[in-house]
Amino acid sequence: MLDANLLRTDLDAVAARLAERGYTLDRARYQELDQRRRAALQEAEALKAERNRVSDEVGRLKRAKENADPLIAQQREVGDKLKALEAAERGIEAAFKDFLAGIPNPPHASVPSGRDEHANVEIKRWGQVPDIAAPRDHVDLGTALGILDLDRAAKISGARFAVLKGLGAKLERALISFMLDRQTAAGYTEIIPPYLVNAESMYGTGQLPKFEQDLFKVSHGEGVLYLIPTAEVPVTNLYRDEILAAESLPLRHCAFTPCFRSEAGSYGRDTKGIIRQHQFHKVELVTFAAADQAEAELERLTSDAEAILEALGLPYRRVLLCTGDMGFSSQKTYDLEVWLPSQNTYREISSCSWFGDFQARRANIRLRGKEGKPAFAHTLNGSGLAVGRTWVAILENGQQPDGSIRVPELLRPYLGAEVIR
Repeated sequence: MLDANLLRTDLDAVAARLAERGYTLDRARYQELDQRRRAALQEAEALKAERNRVSDEVGRLKRAKENADPLIAQQREVGDKLKALEAAERGIEAAFKDFLAGIPNPPHASVPSGRDEHANVEIKRWGQVPDIAAPRDHVDLGTALGILDLDRAAKISGARFAVLKGLGAKLERALISFMLDRQTAAGYTEIIPPYLVNAESMYGTGQLPKFEQDLFKVSHGEGVLYLIPTAEVPVTNLYRDEILAAESLPLRHCAFTPCFRSEAGSYGRDTKGIIRQHQFHKVELVTFAAADQAEAELERLTSDAEAILEALGLPYRRVLLCTGDMGFSSQKTYDLEVWLPSQNTYREISSCSWFGDFQARRANIRLRGKEGKPAFAHTLNGSGLAVGRTWVAILENGQQPDGSIRVPELLRPYLGAEVIR
C-alpha cells in the first residue's frame, strides 16, 4: 500500500510516477477524503477537549457540593456526539483505506518508462540456443512419448489442466526436488505453507481487492478461503502483524506449492499445452529485508533463480520490465525468459520483484533496528522456478530427431534416466 504521507507531501510527484505505469490518480477523490479525515479529526479533538473541560468542571462542582446536573447533561451530550463522530471517522478511514488499496506501487527510479512489453529492456542472455530442424512443441513431444495427457485431464476437470504420466510425472517431481535442494543450499529456509488462505492474507500481498476475479475460492464456515495463486501469499503473510529483529534480516525462504489461477481475461493466450494452466507447480523464493538491503537482495534473488536455468543448461535472458508492464504491487521487476524452440522465442519462466514497503504496509510487517523505532520491512519474491514451464523447456530444448528427450545431466540422478523415450 502506498504511504499516505507521500500523497500529502508530494502529490504531483506521486501522480507523475503513477502515470508512467498507466495509472491516473484521482486527485479530487484523494483531496476530498483527506479533507474529510482532517475535519473529522479536528472535530474529534475539539469534542475531546470539551469533554475534558466539562468533566473537570463537574468534578470541581461536586467537590464544592454544588449542583452539577446541567453540566452532567452537557457531558452526556458531548459524549454522544463523540461516539457518533467516531463511527463516522471509521467510515471515512475505511473509504480512505479502500482508495489507497486500489493504487499501484509507484515504479522505482531505475525502471525504464514505457507503456507495454515493447519498452522492456534486455539485460543479458545466457546459453546457446539449440539448432533444431523443424522443432516440435511440448504437446506433440509429450503426447507421443505417453508422458502428457491433455484429453483425459479435460475429461476430468476441463480446459487448462494436464495429466503427467510415467517419466513425465517423475520429471516434474525431479525438478521440484532439484530446485528445492539448490535453493536451500543457497541459504533459503524451506517452508511448506497452507494452500488455502484467508482474505487478510490475499489483501496483504495485493491480490485483494483488485484481482479477486483471478482467484479460486471455497466456502469455509460462514466465510471463504482462497486457493493460493502463488506461495508468495502464505509465505509473505507468515510475518503479518509482526515486528522482525533487524539483525535477523535479510530473511530468505523458499517454498514448493501448487498454484491456482482462474486466468480471467486471458482466454486465447497460450491455450495449447501447459504454459498457462489453472493448476501448476512452482518453487517460490521470498525475502524480507531492510530498506538499505533490498536492492541488492533483488539482484541476489534473481541470480538464484537464474542459477537453476544455468544448472539445467537452458538458454534464457533477463529482462527489466518497464513501468507499464510491471505487476500491481511491484516497484521493480526482472523477468527471466527461457528459450522455446517451437515458438522461436523466449518465454517468461520467472518474475523476480522488489515491492519496497508496499506489501509490508498492507500486511503490517515491520522491523525494529538498533534505535528501537519500528519501520516497515521491504519484501521481494521470485519463481525459482515455475516447474511446469521448466518441464516444457526441457522437452523442447532436449528433443532429439527420434522424438526422445535428452535429460540435463544434473537432473539425471533425480530422474534415474538420461533419456526419456
